[in-house]
Amino acid sequence: MKAYADSNFLVRLHLATSGYEEAKELVVGLGRQRLEPLPISWLHRAEVANAFQYHVFLSRQGMDVRVTQEMAAAALVAFDEDVEERAYLAPAAIPPPQLTRRATELSARHTAKHGFRTYDLLHVASALLLGCNTFWSFDEKANRLATLEGLAVRRKRTPSKPGN
Repeated sequence: MKAYADSNFLVRLHLATSGYEEAKELVVGLGRQRLEPLPISWLHRAEVANAFQYHVFLSRQGMDVRVTQEMAAAALVAFDEDVEERAYLAPAAIPPPQLTRRATELSARHTAKHGFRTYDLLHVASALLLGCNTFWSFDEKANRLATLEGLAVRRKRTPSKPGN
């Protein structure tokens, strides 16, 4: 298995918001199985940094879990350190012309029918170009596109019944 995590997965992992436990469990599994680290591209770096700040904005609007400016800054430092350490995240280079071409192909095949967004296309195209066979996201539209392109996706956990 070679997994790819999109930005919303990485944000949950570093801000410990909804989905954190599941994300952590999947990443721990990478280490246990001695699998390759998750690839991190320029797209991740830009999107993750902005997402941390966006959570501060949402928090100030009373629309999200409490995320302070300090928490966002600490999360970005931790993310950058995790990429630098290469234990479970590692830098990955994707030539922009190849990414554009693949995302355009995905758009032509799927967007008119399913309504995918640009970031969905870019992340799935990145996963495909990097030779990944598994896609981790908490975004169901991105997961749908990944599935259409033959990637395995993380499955929603089903709540267990009391006593199980």
